[in-house]
Order: sequence, then C-alpha cells, then structure tokens
Amino acid sequence: MVSTAPVAPSSTNRSANRSENKADTAEIASSLQYLSLAAADDSPNQRLLPLTAEVNEKDHLVVGGCDVVDLIAEFGSPLYILDEQTLRTACRQYKEAFERHYPGESLIVYASKAWNCLAVCAIAAQEGVTIDVVSGGELRTAVDAGADPANLYFHGNNKSRDELKLGLDHNVHIVVDNWHEMQMLNALAGEAGKKATILLRLTPGIECHTHEYIQTGHIDSKFGFDPEQLEDVFKFISEQGKHLNCVGLHAHIGSQIFELQPHHDLAEVMVRWFQVANKYGLPIQQLDIGGGLGIRYTESDDPPSIDEWSKTVCESLAAACAKNDLPLPKILCEPGRSLVGSACVTAYTVGGQKTVPGIRKYVSVDGGMSDNPRPITYQSEYRVLAANKMSAPLSETMRLAGKHCESGDVIIQSASLPTLEAGEILVVPATGAYNYSMSSNYNRVPRPAAVLVNNGQADLILQRETYEDLVRHDRLPESLKPQQ
Repeated sequence: MVSTAPVAPSSTNRSANRSENKADTAEIASSLQYLSLAAADDSPNQRLLPLTAEVNEKDHLVVGGCDVVDLIAEFGSPLYILDEQTLRTACRQYKEAFERHYPGESLIVYASKAWNCLAVCAIAAQEGVTIDVVSGGELRTAVDAGADPANLYFHGNNKSRDELKLGLDHNVHIVVDNWHEMQMLNALAGEAGKKATILLRLTPGIECHTHEYIQTGHIDSKFGFDPEQLEDVFKFISEQGKHLNCVGLHAHIGSQIFELQPHHDLAEVMVRWFQVANKYGLPIQQLDIGGGLGIRYTESDDPPSIDEWSKTVCESLAAACAKNDLPLPKILCEPGRSLVGSACVTAYTVGGQKTVPGIRKYVSVDGGMSDNPRPITYQSEYRVLAANKMSAPLSETMRLAGKHCESGDVIIQSASLPTLEAGEILVVPATGAYNYSMSSNYNRVPRPAAVLVNNGQADLILQRETYEDLVRHDRLPESLKPQQ
C-alpha cells in the first residue's frame, strides 16, 4: 500500500498555511495529487477525500483499506462509499473542541438531514453525539439506530399533528418554529397529560455568503419566529403554555459557511434573547447555535477547521454571557455536512463519450442527478478522480454528464481527467451530505447501494434498489389491468 498523505505543516500560522496550500495545488497534474489536499490538523471538513484515502500498488484509490475498483466489482455501480474512520474522527473532534473551548456544559447534535440512515445514526450515537431530526421518518430511523429519544431534537417548520404526537410519545426535545405549531403542541400535550420539552427557533437576522437556498438566518426566511415576536411568544408560554416547558433557544444562520464573524455576531444576539426570556421567568438552560460549517468540495475551497469554528462559537458565547453577567447556558451545536460530507465518495462507471468539435467533450457515467442532485439544484461544484489510474496525467478537459434524460444532468461542467475508456471507474469526493438524503428515482432509476468501509472491511448499509422496489407501491385500478 502506498500512502500519499502529506506531513502536516505547523499550525502556528493558519493563514500562511492556507496560502501555501493553495499555491501548491494550483496546478493539479494527476488524481494522485488530490490526496495531498490536507489541513494542518487533519480536520476532516478540510480534506477533499476521506482521512484513510491512499493509493495501492495497482494505482487504484483505496478508502478505508478497500480498493474502490474491487468494491464496484462486488457491490455494483454507482456506489456510495462511507469511511467510518473519517466520520468518527469528525464526531470526536467536535466533542473534544467544545470540551476544550467552552467552560460550561456542551452537546453535539448531528443534523441528520445531511444523511439519515441506520448506520450513520448508529455511529453518531456510539460517539456520544445526539441527533436532530426534521420528520417522523428521521425520528423513527434515529430511534431504531439506538439513539436515546430523550436526547433527540425535532426540528421543522411545518410538523404535522401526527409528527408532534410522535415526538411527545418519545419525549424528544421539540424545536418549535411558529405560532401554529406552538399552539397545536400545547393542546396535544394537554390531551396527553404531558408537558412538552421545547426550544424556540428564532430568526437572528444574520446573512452569510452562501447559496440563497441555504441561508436560514436572515429575516426573510420560512424558519423561526421573527425578532419582533419575541415578547409575545415568551408571554404566551409563561401565561398560557401550561403544557410547554421551554428549556432553550435555537438559531441557525445557514449552511456551507466559511466565515467565522457571523457566528460571533450570533452569540451576542442569542444572549439578548436569553435576557428577554429570563424576564418572563422561562427556565432557559440551553442555547443552540445551529451548525453550518462548510467543507472542501474543490481545491480552492478553504473552510475553517472544526477546532477553529468551535473555538469561535464557544468563546463568543462565553464572552457575551460574562459581559451581561449571565450564567453559562448549555451550548448546543448541530453539525451535519461537516460531520459526514467528507467521509463519503461516490464511485461511477464510465459509459459513452461524445466530442462536439470545437466546443467540448462529454463523458457520461451510470449515475447523476438522481444520486447527486446538488449540481442541478445549487450549481454545486465537485472534483472527480480516475480511481483505477490515480497517477495518470490529467490530459483532457471534459464535461462529466449523468445518464438521466435531462440536459441539466451534469455532475461537473469542466472536469480534468486522463483519457478514459468505457468501464473505467471515476470517484467524486465529498458526497456524504445531501446526496443520498436528497436522491430520487427520477427516470425510474433505482437508488445506489452504500457501503461502510473500515480497516479493509466493507459492509452494506443501504441495499441497491431494484426494479421491483420501484413498482412496489404502484397500484393499478381494475379497469386498467391487462385483459387475460
């Protein structure tokens, strides 16, 4: 086995290291060089590939000790490949960073909408990371995976009556998003003879430089109570919310964020809310600052490390509480993408090719927008590696296209790759977040399988769908059935 992981530079000057890293990788000559895009402290979110990625004597990409080419032969293509070590490392780095930088109590909550399945939830639970869910289905999955229901956090801007009842039945923390939900939950808890444990989601009015679809902290958002509603909300709970036990406040400012200043600003805003809630006698014990730390999708991406981000939010909240002479609340954060995104790669098999003279070359693979809808939805950028010949020179520029009957089904607009032949294996890194969870059966394409890899062992965690799965829930009226 030939490892290409670099020697980590000193972390005494992060800005200088970043500049050097960009300069060193300005010209990528072969897929092999993508393995050298490592951070000084090996923060998983700063890696383009999983922590265990290396190249073997066959010049094949290896993840979790497993040859990607062999995985395709065994489990089929396309294939999600999840590296257990990278996911566990990210969980531990978050926990250790908050314990190191925050003088009070802390809790890491995995935002499972990034990838909610039994295996991912089970790993998070084993690492002492609790889980946030945004639907009854995610809640059921987390519970079945072994998560403690009493530590689950149930988000969502339009939870149904049945979902709220499910949350009550499991005694989860319910993050209340609006008046309708708060009043319905108060009534449901009364009918059940319970007191619901809730946090209030509030809109902080902070915007970040990210895609408009994943900005959630600015005022013009579907999420949360607006600031001018605060006094009325707190008053309702203190006077009429007899079946609501409000223990915390929640805010979230967006996703795939590289900036640190907005998180510093958020601490000041949340402490002001904390003071107003105290005025109404609410037993606020938790402040949930959301998540949003970005990851590296391309060599030019430069996100802060997990430790840098954690240090900012912890020290900012502690300072704001000290400034206002307030006791330290329990701080919660909700990483999703930065926990699981860099832990997974998606492997594809090359199919047909087409050259448009004077314009471009197209190379098609056996997946696309049904297993990775982010490029067509968010114009997201990715890189791609030649997994079966990692040291081959990147001699051609081509458009990597999906197989779906849609002109916009393009995974990468301009990809640098070696000369390719049908049947060769390509890998797109950083596909652990919002890829499987947003996948679909567009064109009635079955969803791919997913495997968990660790120390040379590969275990199936999501079975590949079949054509039988696609028609399982179809119903054909008698009048439409073929005549015998």
